[in-house]
Amino acid sequence: MMELHNYIAVNEFCESHGITLHFVKQLHDYGMIEIVELKNMKYITQEELPKAEKIVRLYSDLDINLEGIEVIDQLLDRIERMQKEIILLRNKLGLYE
Repeated sequence: MMELHNYIAVNEFCESHGITLHFVKQLHDYGMIEIVELKNMKYITQEELPKAEKIVRLYSDLDINLEGIEVIDQLLDRIERMQKEIILLRNKLGLYE
Protein backbone atom coordinates (compact mmCIF):
# COMPACT_ATOMS: atom_id res chain seq x y z
CA MET A 1 0.00 0.00 0.00
CA MET A 2 1.14 3.53 -0.78
CA GLU A 3 1.96 5.69 2.21
CA LEU A 4 -0.26 8.76 2.55
CA HIS A 5 2.58 10.98 3.79
CA ASN A 6 3.82 11.08 0.17
CA TYR A 7 0.58 12.78 -0.88
CA ILE A 8 -1.15 16.10 -0.29
CA ALA A 9 -4.95 16.11 -0.27
CA VAL A 10 -6.25 18.22 -3.15
CA ASN A 11 -8.75 20.00 -0.90
CA GLU A 12 -5.94 20.98 1.52
CA PHE A 13 -3.79 22.18 -1.39
CA CYS A 14 -6.69 24.30 -2.67
CA GLU A 15 -7.37 25.75 0.77
CA SER A 16 -3.75 26.68 1.42
CA HIS A 17 -3.32 28.28 -2.03
CA GLY A 18 -6.72 29.97 -2.26
CA ILE A 19 -7.81 28.16 -5.42
CA THR A 20 -10.85 26.07 -6.30
CA LEU A 21 -11.12 22.32 -6.73
CA HIS A 22 -12.40 23.03 -10.23
CA PHE A 23 -9.12 24.75 -11.13
CA VAL A 24 -7.08 21.76 -9.95
CA LYS A 25 -9.36 19.43 -11.90
CA GLN A 26 -8.77 21.55 -15.01
CA LEU A 27 -5.00 21.31 -14.49
CA HIS A 28 -5.38 17.54 -14.33
CA ASP A 29 -7.65 17.50 -17.40
CA TYR A 30 -5.07 19.55 -19.34
CA GLY A 31 -2.44 16.99 -18.33
CA MET A 32 -0.37 19.51 -16.39
CA ILE A 33 -0.52 17.71 -13.04
CA GLU A 34 -1.29 14.20 -11.95
CA ILE A 35 -3.96 13.51 -9.38
CA VAL A 36 -4.07 10.19 -7.55
CA GLU A 37 -7.24 8.80 -5.99
CA LEU A 38 -6.88 6.74 -2.83
CA LYS A 39 -9.76 5.72 -0.57
CA ASN A 40 -12.18 8.04 -2.41
CA MET A 41 -9.90 11.05 -1.79
CA LYS A 42 -7.90 12.93 -4.43
CA TYR A 43 -4.23 13.66 -3.82
CA ILE A 44 -1.26 15.38 -5.42
CA THR A 45 2.04 13.53 -5.05
CA GLN A 46 5.01 15.14 -3.31
CA GLU A 47 6.85 15.01 -6.65
CA GLU A 48 4.09 16.99 -8.38
CA LEU A 49 3.81 19.60 -5.63
CA PRO A 50 6.52 22.02 -6.89
CA LYS A 51 5.05 21.95 -10.38
CA ALA A 52 1.51 22.48 -9.06
CA GLU A 53 2.69 25.42 -6.93
CA LYS A 54 4.53 26.95 -9.90
CA ILE A 55 1.36 26.72 -11.99
CA VAL A 56 -0.72 28.31 -9.23
CA ARG A 57 1.75 31.22 -9.04
CA LEU A 58 1.54 31.75 -12.80
CA TYR A 59 -2.25 31.73 -12.59
CA SER A 60 -2.68 33.81 -9.43
CA ASP A 61 0.26 36.21 -9.42
CA LEU A 62 0.65 36.80 -13.15
CA ASP A 63 -3.00 36.28 -14.13
CA ILE A 64 -2.10 33.85 -16.94
CA ASN A 65 -4.97 31.73 -18.24
CA LEU A 66 -4.87 27.93 -18.46
CA GLU A 67 -4.02 27.90 -22.16
CA GLY A 68 -1.05 30.21 -21.53
CA ILE A 69 0.06 28.11 -18.57
CA GLU A 70 -0.12 24.99 -20.73
CA VAL A 71 2.17 26.58 -23.34
CA ILE A 72 4.60 27.79 -20.66
CA ASP A 73 4.59 24.33 -19.04
CA GLN A 74 5.40 22.65 -22.37
CA LEU A 75 8.20 25.13 -23.08
CA LEU A 76 9.72 24.68 -19.61
CA ASP A 77 9.61 20.89 -20.02
CA ARG A 78 11.33 21.23 -23.40
CA ILE A 79 14.02 23.51 -21.92
CA GLU A 80 14.63 21.02 -19.10
CA ARG A 81 15.02 18.13 -21.58
CA MET A 82 17.41 20.20 -23.68
CA GLN A 83 19.48 21.15 -20.62
CA LYS A 84 19.80 17.47 -19.69
CA GLU A 85 20.86 16.68 -23.25
CA ILE A 86 23.48 19.45 -23.17
CA ILE A 87 24.91 18.05 -19.93
CA LEU A 88 25.02 14.57 -21.44
CA LEU A 89 26.76 15.84 -24.57
CA ARG A 90 29.26 17.88 -22.54
CA ASN A 91 30.08 14.79 -20.49
CA LYS A 92 30.60 12.75 -23.66
CA LEU A 93 32.73 15.51 -25.15
CA GLY A 94 34.83 15.60 -21.98
CA LEU A 95 35.77 11.96 -22.59
CA TYR A 96 37.35 12.90 -25.93
CA GLU A 97 39.28 15.95 -24.78
